[in-house]
Amino acid sequence: MRVSHFLAFQVHRRDGAPLHRPYLAKMSKTALNSALAPWMVGCLLFASIAPLAAQKNVQDQGEKFNTLLYYMNRMYVDSVDMEGLVETAIRGMLEELDPHSVYIPAEDLQEADEPLNGNFEGIGVRFNIMKDTIMVVSTIAGGPSERLGILSGDRIVEVDGEVVAGVGIRNKGVMERLKGPKGTHVDVGIKRSKVDDLIHFDIERDKIPIYSVDAHYMVDNKIGYIKVNRFSKETMSELIAALDDLESKGMKDLILDLQGNGGGMLNTAIAMSDEFLSDDRLIVYTDGRSFPREDRISQTAGRFEKGRLVVLVDGSSASASEIVSGAVQDWDRGLIVGRRTFGKGLVQRPVRLPDGSAVRLTVQQYFTPSGRCIQKPYDDGVDAYRREKYERFEKGELMSLDSLELPDSLKYRTLVMNRTVYGGGGILPDVFVPIDTSLNSTYFTDLLRKGLFNRAVLEFVDDDRKGLESALNNREAFIESYEVSKVLLDKLVALGEAEDIPFVAEDWNTSLPAITLRLKAILARNLFDTAAFYEVFNPINPIYQRGIEVLNDGTYKASGIGNR
Repeated sequence: MRVSHFLAFQVHRRDGAPLHRPYLAKMSKTALNSALAPWMVGCLLFASIAPLAAQKNVQDQGEKFNTLLYYMNRMYVDSVDMEGLVETAIRGMLEELDPHSVYIPAEDLQEADEPLNGNFEGIGVRFNIMKDTIMVVSTIAGGPSERLGILSGDRIVEVDGEVVAGVGIRNKGVMERLKGPKGTHVDVGIKRSKVDDLIHFDIERDKIPIYSVDAHYMVDNKIGYIKVNRFSKETMSELIAALDDLESKGMKDLILDLQGNGGGMLNTAIAMSDEFLSDDRLIVYTDGRSFPREDRISQTAGRFEKGRLVVLVDGSSASASEIVSGAVQDWDRGLIVGRRTFGKGLVQRPVRLPDGSAVRLTVQQYFTPSGRCIQKPYDDGVDAYRREKYERFEKGELMSLDSLELPDSLKYRTLVMNRTVYGGGGILPDVFVPIDTSLNSTYFTDLLRKGLFNRAVLEFVDDDRKGLESALNNREAFIESYEVSKVLLDKLVALGEAEDIPFVAEDWNTSLPAITLRLKAILARNLFDTAAFYEVFNPINPIYQRGIEVLNDGTYKASGIGNR
């Protein structure tokens, strides 16, 4: 018996005592149903599919738990936070099930759903807290702040008359004050460079998009590149727009970058796969104890069913990213380049609880077209499961796939060319790319962990934003030839020393190419957009470099995929 099934209800007499089994047995069916509602909502959801014996066990265990709560509340030596106890119990029980069934309190539910919905409601700025002040890094295109004329570099010092500068405000406090329902208003007092008085803006909150496609651009005259960061409700419209734009520029081959993409909506992964696969091909199927197998088939004419396709993945590519990668690999539609993906093959379904909170409960596993379940083992508990991703480095997997045990029992065959692929946890790439540590150093890592690269660029831009925007207004010229100034490099070193990170000359020389390129990429994002960041940064990403090589050095052709 899995105890998470019974916490959804509590049954009491009018005097507050729990209803015990002998009393329940004497009740009529109508009376019993009345007594159980609304606490039995979670259990009744499964009543039609669960065997009677299992239902009785759920009721028995629920009564046991409810009785304990009753006596704790009535008899425990100190006052009892019943709500906190129940929430702790829920979290503990879900962890006993699997690593991806999670509890979401009512107050956090909307925020948790925002990345999947593809938008949130607020004023539409990207901000950073710098020197104890909220600084606008950029406004979101089409959002209310942009429409009113709020600018990058503006400092928010008042919100609805409350001083928010110099008071130790944190990100959560900013979000609480600036986010809010569409149509509501917030008065923001802004300090702008070279303007003496505060500028007040009455901002009407609106829906703000959360973009899924971070970048798309032409690598050369025939290879297009698209970076997708999540699978949300709006992802497909963004992807289709990117594909159309690249094809108008002559794209013949596509690099789809899913590195670091932790997944999202199953239906979006299916729709994305459909853009690359011809009709009537199995994309994924799901199966679970209480839900029958469901096959999801490609049904529409996709935007990119014929050209050469390379999908980039790494250890943080998970869930929906693995559905797309698995479908492309199993149908021999393209080559997967990078390192083994995370290994999340569990499907969650939201279940609302009576107080407005919710549980995302694992109800099915998903399988690739060849029958692989991508879910990695979690028998050793949640902590071990989460550590496994980092243990790959210690075991040598990030340097060589030879460290992996791949018995015959994990072998599967692709559905067109009969190539060998593997199950057992994650998608193994067709072309493995080892991690590159040649530019790493302790000093470089310490600067990264403290977030000092972003701070250095923000301060650098803030010192002379108008001058930089005027001098560096040519995007292509910036990407092609701009060299990071000594002023910016010195600012990074100074910030490090202020954070007790002493300068190490040997480490600096080792990591200097990575340091300068990262600063340049962040500066490009600040002056232009997120796509500019990737255009600058990608050339030192080994997986990206190998993806281009695969298309140009004969690897793709030798695989046989491009000869069909």
